[in-house]
Amino acid sequence: MKVKIYWSNENTKELNTKVLNALEELGLSDFITIEVTNDENLKNELNINKEPALIVEEESIDFRDTIFEWIIPSYEEIKSMFISIIWWWESWSSCWTWGSCWSGCSC
Repeated sequence: MKVKIYWSNENTKELNTKVLNALEELGLSDFITIEVTNDENLKNELNINKEPALIVEEESIDFRDTIFEWIIPSYEEIKSMFISIIWWWESWSSCWTWGSCWSGCSC
């Protein structure tokens, strides 16, 4: 999984620090990479209108979306977002792997 921070201003440092600290506290820094970018193609593809923007990308399921735009969420909000994403990913991937959704799992 990748987290991309789209930026062209100073607010990026605060957002980047919060994301890094949340990943470290949750033990996810070895599994989720962070990239700071100002790629205009990415900005246009995701219709980013305000900066900074936090983007989550998961190549294995062809998912990319802007999660936060123009705001710098609190540290707790960022941490909660990662917990929710990881919980969803683990529940979805375990059902997919074992096929239990087809046999009545709760996912």
